[in-house]
Amino acid sequence: MQRCLVITGGSKGIGLATTMFFKQRGYEVINLSRSAAPCSGVVNLEVDFAYPGWEEEIEPQLVELMTAKDEIVLVHNAAFLSKGGVGDLDPCSLRASFEVNVVAPSILNRMLLPFMKEHSSIIYIGSTLSEKAVANTAAYVASKHAVVGLMRSTCQDLVGTAIHTCCVCPGFTDTDMLTSHVGGSEAVESLVNRTVTQKRLIRPEEMADMIYLCSQNVLINGSVIHANLGQVEH
Repeated sequence: MQRCLVITGGSKGIGLATTMFFKQRGYEVINLSRSAAPCSGVVNLEVDFAYPGWEEEIEPQLVELMTAKDEIVLVHNAAFLSKGGVGDLDPCSLRASFEVNVVAPSILNRMLLPFMKEHSSIIYIGSTLSEKAVANTAAYVASKHAVVGLMRSTCQDLVGTAIHTCCVCPGFTDTDMLTSHVGGSEAVESLVNRTVTQKRLIRPEEMADMIYLCSQNVLINGSVIHANLGQVEH
């Protein structure tokens, strides 16, 4: 049985952990990102989703790789995160957020759905901020809310195909993206102690396990799954 994971942003953080998790379980892995995954046996296609027109370059290669696959798991993991509130939002950052977080998944769905057979899946990676908001992160919040809407539309549009979908929303995960955005490891520790019931970060490997579980379980079709260790509400 030829099983294939197609993942965006599979070279670091949650994406890299997911790449390795699926590879260890016998999946062929195709990573679409700006940098190659630092592990052997992965097909890497270099792409920057922030710039429109990327699909013209990679579609022929990607389509060729999809031939004769029995199961395809498509994980929309790549994300663009920037700072800025509604009063000073940079239009370029807003456009990039939607290009990476919403438009790219839509284009990849169109590319790959013709090759996806029964028991395949489309897994969107959202965020705690897919259904709530914090200050000074407007572009990310808006685009991650849109990811949930896209997943729900996917569920409705794939009725009868035996392809399932969901949106996994990680909480604070031990990644370079989080550390950079928050402002260093001490700031991350303070944030976690104030807002996470378990008083710790999620390990990327834990998220990879959750993503794999969702890819194998049709019961979660159409669901938004908050994997965040429980958050303290203020």
